[in-house]
Amino acid sequence: MSDLEFSRGLHHLVDGCHAWLEPDGSWGWSNAGLVVGSDESLLFDTLFDVPMTRSMVEGMREVTASAPIRTVVNSHSNGDHWFGNQVFPDARIVASSATAQEMQHAGPDLIMSLRDAPGGPGRFAREIFAPFDWSDCSPLRPTETFDGRQVLDVGGVEVHLLELGPAHTAGDSVAWVPSAGVLYTGDLLFIGGTPIIWAGPLRNWVRACDTMLGLEPVHVVPGHGPVTDTSGIRQVRDYLLFVEEEATKRYRAGMSPTEAMHDIALGRFGEWAESGRIAQNVMAVYLELDPSLERPDTREIFARVAALEGYRD
Repeated sequence: MSDLEFSRGLHHLVDGCHAWLEPDGSWGWSNAGLVVGSDESLLFDTLFDVPMTRSMVEGMREVTASAPIRTVVNSHSNGDHWFGNQVFPDARIVASSATAQEMQHAGPDLIMSLRDAPGGPGRFAREIFAPFDWSDCSPLRPTETFDGRQVLDVGGVEVHLLELGPAHTAGDSVAWVPSAGVLYTGDLLFIGGTPIIWAGPLRNWVRACDTMLGLEPVHVVPGHGPVTDTSGIRQVRDYLLFVEEEATKRYRAGMSPTEAMHDIALGRFGEWAESGRIAQNVMAVYLELDPSLERPDTREIFARVAALEGYRD
């Protein structure tokens, strides 16, 4: 694992590559990446709201003054990785086609509706989203899309965009800077927190981990949590395989998804934050095993996670 301090702000990784970190890495507290070329920069993900993103831009100013941010890449459709896009009205905004499509139904209204929900889910949402301000949020959607792979030239630095989803969401992408050995992963990696499978299939997320490991990165910037290396990728891969095995055993034994999510003993993975996300992860496995099951919507998923986190009606 990296010995880089997990503190808020801009962190230098190697020449031309930086990480913007937002502790504590829980719901909404996401990271971003900055690649600086000779006369321009690329920002990998914006933050959850406009004030946070503006603060990040100010914190990057010393680095970007002579190399302004001309390209923004959004790793996926969760709002904490693109709701700050409007801070960059003149930039090209790039995302996978699947991410751009999913963004049409993943705007601030969805998050605000979770806060307005009754009972335990509403209390949970109001607590975890209390620090964020969407009063002036009209996020810009991508101006360019790609499928599979795209190579960008950022002031002489090659940045490889690799679409590795669907996994966490429908269109997860990473940014790989081969000359520096730096990988920006978006939410294909949660370090110290529990991953959540909004889309799946789970095995595709495992394959994404294998692809990332095959790059042999030196520095790995996750979507949430501290900077890591390949050991962090392996930890997430181990968790996913654990969930697949445990959920499949209970499906074969005739347990319902609800029974299974309460029955699984998380062991060492129970030490990770947001362990209640096992509710959705078990459901994702069950849906793969039996596609005839009804797929819960985001609000229902959130309610199940909230209940496991102790926020019951």
